[in-house]
Amino acid sequence: MSARLWRYGPDLLLGLAVAGYGFSEANRFVVESTTSIHRVELAVVLTAASVALFRILPGAALGIAWVTALFQFTGGPPALMAQLSFGLVAYGAARHGDRTVLWLSGLSLPCGAVMAMLLILRRGIDLTSPLADLVRPLGALHLASLTLVGAALLAVVAVPWLIGLLQRVRIKAERDQAQAEARRLRAEIERTQAQEIAELRDGQARLARDVHDVVGHSLAVILVQAESAQFLPQTDTAAMRRTMENIAASARQSLREVREVLASTMDDGQHPAAAPTGSLDSLLDSVGTAGSPLRSTVQGRPRPLPPELEAVAFRVLQEMLTNALKHGRRGEPVLVERHWADTLRMEVRNTVADGPTGPDGARGPVDGKRHGSGINGMRRRLDAVGGRLDVRCAEEPDTGPVFTATAWMPLRAGGTV
Repeated sequence: MSARLWRYGPDLLLGLAVAGYGFSEANRFVVESTTSIHRVELAVVLTAASVALFRILPGAALGIAWVTALFQFTGGPPALMAQLSFGLVAYGAARHGDRTVLWLSGLSLPCGAVMAMLLILRRGIDLTSPLADLVRPLGALHLASLTLVGAALLAVVAVPWLIGLLQRVRIKAERDQAQAEARRLRAEIERTQAQEIAELRDGQARLARDVHDVVGHSLAVILVQAESAQFLPQTDTAAMRRTMENIAASARQSLREVREVLASTMDDGQHPAAAPTGSLDSLLDSVGTAGSPLRSTVQGRPRPLPPELEAVAFRVLQEMLTNALKHGRRGEPVLVERHWADTLRMEVRNTVADGPTGPDGARGPVDGKRHGSGINGMRRRLDAVGGRLDVRCAEEPDTGPVFTATAWMPLRAGGTV
């Protein structure tokens, strides 16, 4: 309440000042015998109330001003000098009023000027006021004097109204600009947050793919070694020891790679994803060491790859071999072909065990729709560097269903195939 009083206190003081001036004007008013001094005082009170409310209640101030005008026009006192303060009411309606008050005040400008002019013609004016000298020529009803008085009365309310309207438009434009800036900042924050979330999810997906490839491949190799150990003669302890050593080596290699992958996500993700250890040849050698028959051919001239492409090639070939070891027929060789030309083409073929199965154990022919997470991971890796992947399972009369995975990738970063 005190804050509101402090804000609108000057308006109340202004209303009191208008009332004081109006009462002093009423005391020296020369009126007709039929006009009571109390009518003049009532007009002064209404005028002062309208001025005091021009900011806090602009609609009420406009209404009181019209009540005052109608009261004077229908038998009240003549026009008062104090009523020039109605310009403040016009300003308040244009600056602080709502849309309805704004339109009503705009319509009130010409209507009020005409009514004031008619009031002067009909009721006269305080003969002691400065307006008397201006309107005395109206006794002859000169058109020039009538026009001058009308223009002056209109300017008294129109100029403050226009000033209030301009300030209203300016403040609204500033408010709209501030809101637009706030929306822009909010959109920028949301975009930054969305980008951070996308980067986090991308890092999580990359981590999941790396762990899947490392663990899946190591477990497949260990599984092949463990199954082959079942068929070793119990007396061949040397072969059994070599198999166990291979299993331990595969497990150690898997544990080391998992640690490297996890370490790459530490320190708030400032380090890039860990590159796989070893080369394509060492990856093929590890599968052959595991005891699974593997035939590898190379066409063209091998060449070094950029680090990011070398990592993709390693992970993709690793996942291809993992699928071949998991779903291939035991004892049948895995065929691996690498073709070096304008692009690197890697193809892995294996005979499917126990009838046709899709990748990652999905039953049924591979039609490009029923893919496991390994196939999807390979495809995402290749898409990221401009490569592509093709997987299919075809029935061959001699060997049965054969699963073939073929990957193409560029030989330089940013290329496409």
